[in-house]
This record gives sequence, C-alpha cells and structure tokens, in this order.
Amino acid sequence: MRPDRFHEECAIFAIYGHPEAAKLAYLGLYALQHRGQESAGICASDGRRLVCRKSMGAVADVFTEPVLAELGGAAAIGHTRYSTAGSSAYLNAQPFTVECNKGQIAMAHNGNLTNAIELRRELDAAGSIFQATSDTEVILHLVARSRERTLPAALREALLQVEGAYSLLVLSEKQLIIARDPRGFRPLAMGVLALDGVECPVFASETCAFDLIGATYTGEVEPGEMILVGPEGMVRERFAPEQPRSHCVFEHVYFSRPDSTVFGRPVQQSREMLGRLLAQECPADADIVVPVPDSGVAAAVGYADEAHLPYRVALIRNHYVGRTFIEPSQAIRDFGVKLKLNPVRSLIDGKRVVLVDDSIVRGTTSRKIVRMVRQAGAREVHLRISCPPTISPCYYGVDTPSKEELIASSHSVEEIREYVEADSLGYLSMEGLRQAVTDTDNRYCYACYTAHYPTDLVGIEALLQSGDRRR
Repeated sequence: MRPDRFHEECAIFAIYGHPEAAKLAYLGLYALQHRGQESAGICASDGRRLVCRKSMGAVADVFTEPVLAELGGAAAIGHTRYSTAGSSAYLNAQPFTVECNKGQIAMAHNGNLTNAIELRRELDAAGSIFQATSDTEVILHLVARSRERTLPAALREALLQVEGAYSLLVLSEKQLIIARDPRGFRPLAMGVLALDGVECPVFASETCAFDLIGATYTGEVEPGEMILVGPEGMVRERFAPEQPRSHCVFEHVYFSRPDSTVFGRPVQQSREMLGRLLAQECPADADIVVPVPDSGVAAAVGYADEAHLPYRVALIRNHYVGRTFIEPSQAIRDFGVKLKLNPVRSLIDGKRVVLVDDSIVRGTTSRKIVRMVRQAGAREVHLRISCPPTISPCYYGVDTPSKEELIASSHSVEEIREYVEADSLGYLSMEGLRQAVTDTDNRYCYACYTAHYPTDLVGIEALLQSGDRRR
C-alpha cells in the first residue's frame, strides 16, 4: 500500500548565462528537495554540447563535487522526482535527452499529460521507440518528429497536441526554452540573478530556490507562455490560446514550502489564513493547539491565534528517517508513525488538544496520530483539517490514491471521526478555502475536493493502468 499522504511529483530549475550554472542548479534543486526525493538530474550546456548527469537518490547524494565538475557551461536545467517502485525507475529520471534533426535536446517536466497514452500509441505505430514510461518522453518524440525547422517551432507544435498539466524546461546547445500549460496547473516562477551588472534569468517551481542562490523573484511564467532565452536575450510569447486558470490549490494547502511565493501569493499567508478560517468555522473547547509537523504548522499558528489558545509544538518530527530501516521482529503498534513523530508528554498530559493537519487521505495515519496523542495523556483530541474533504484523485501531476482509497469519497465526516478515534473532527469549507487563497475570479483547481475536473480526462484509465504517472 502506498503511503497515507499526498506527494508532489517533482521540481524543476533552470538558469542561463552564469559561469557556474550547474552548481546553482544544484543549489536550486537542494531548496526544492521536498517536492521529490527519488531521483535528481542536471543537464548543462557549454554552447557546443549538452552534458547530463542523473541518478537515483537525493540531490546532495547524486551531485558530488566530481560529478558537478563534469557539468561545465553557462546554462543548466535540473529536476527532482518523487519516488516510485520498480527496478526501471532510473529510466524515468530527468532531464531526458535526445539527439535529432533539431540538435541535442534536454527536457525536464513537472505535471501530467492526460492524453499521453493516446499520443504514445500513435507514435509507437509510426515507429517511435520509447525508453521510459514517463509521459515527458512523449513530448520529446513529438518534437523530434516535427517537420518544423527550429526547436521553438517544433516545441510549439508538440505542445499544441498535448493536454493536461506541464511546466516545462527545454535546453539545447545554445538556447533555453520555458513553457507552461495554458491553464497554469503547476507553478513556475521566474527571476534574475545579478552577475557583474548582467541579469541572468532563472526559473523554478518555487521561489525558495531563488532565496538560496540570491536571485530576485520577478513574477510568474504565464499560462500558455513560452520564453526563449539565448545569446540574443530573452523573448516572451504566447504559444497557445488563453484558457481559464486552474492553479492547483493544494500547492497552498500543503505542497509548497511556506517561505515560497506560489502563483504570485505567499504560501505562509495562505496557510495561516486557512487556520484562522478553520478556527472560525470549527471552534473547539480546548486547552492547546498542536500542529502535525511539518504540514500543519502554519495553519495551526493561524488557528491558535484566531481561537486565542496556546500554540504548542507537542509533536516532534524525526527528520532523519531514511528510505529503509530495520523494523523489530516483535510487532510494535503504529511503529511507522512512531518512527517519524513523538509526543511531548509534559505538554499534552491532561490537556484538551486541538490537532491541526492539512488533510486526511486514507485515514490510517490520522488514526495513529490521534492514538499517540491520547497515549501521551490527552483528555480530548479534536482533529481539525485545513481543507475540505478530499473525495477524488488528481490527474494533473500529484500522486494521489484511487477514489476508492480516499476515505472521504465514501464516508461522512462523522464516520471518519469514528474511524480516526477523535472526539470531534472539523474540515475547512470550500468557501473558506477560496477565501484563504483570495480566489475571487475562480483561478484555482479544486477537483480533488469537488470531482469537477477543468479538462477532459482523455485516456485516464489507460494512464492509471500503465502503472507510472509520476513526474
């Protein structure tokens, strides 16, 4: 069974015009490590050729000094990917590279193409040979088969054939191209890094990557926009007709780091507002407010402040849990959660606790945490969730369980409360969520809470059966 938590699929980073481009890409990916921990990759260009290095593992493990020394040049793109099972997972590590009549090309992608299976079948029938199961490779094949003479024109033609979510980086020997789907599902920020009076363009999934390298955030890559960066400068142009915005609201609820600006809005501001509105909608007669770290921290701060209750860090997270560990042969109840979280009994004992988290997926982890808090002496445990019940999967670049596995898709709030063994359970309303992110013009996607998807879900069943839809 997959973990009882949503997972983002990847992060992307790009820089052009800096003599230490690969090292800065490494730092950018390091800041974005929370978005994907399975594999990491960087491709660099020195103006004559591309060199790509990627491997399974975390950024700091993959990119040692000798590896970075092989990545010379003034332009680079990077990628981190969320973990999947299977021995062929390395084949899906990005950036992908290909050599065709457009020259050498490297590509990194955050998102999910909802018509990838149909396109792949057509390309297979036409003689294309695929090396991986990732839908990113579909875009590469479309570019390589295009009769357009230039890479930007071929990429534009390819992207007009795909549907779904993509924030995309493409690197050639002399040019960097950035593109974002017309609805803007996944985030993609842009900025500049000053070097000897010259401003080097940088792009990243989140602005926290800019903070680490000293770059300045200048705005968002617009939905449906393609940006060309080369020796002659930077050109911004629209490649697709304008469509209604569908920004992933869960970026503000959970995925993004709270110190980032995403979709032009500070994440910390959204999360504290989520907690404030949750306190207004779902008050509790309690003594303390405790966050489930790390995802519930900002919302718990807002909840405690609005409810005029003490905020207490009474669950301590172990940040050093690796991929594997030795489990004792004698069964220990709720071992997996205990490995990651431990209560501070002196803060909890005898208290009525408001426990704040960002979501309930299957409910199994929430139940274990509630039990843990009770075992630490809590008189009452009131669970509060800073978003509405999740009733439907995401098909736009988020690893979610099937609808059948989502507890809220088939159980009432009261039934979920009984299952997780809380004294009370409260979710933020849809109206509260919209207010927290100031969505006054319907610019966000709420499909995981409503099951109303903003696009036609072409080929989704086949996509799910393929066993790998992670980017």
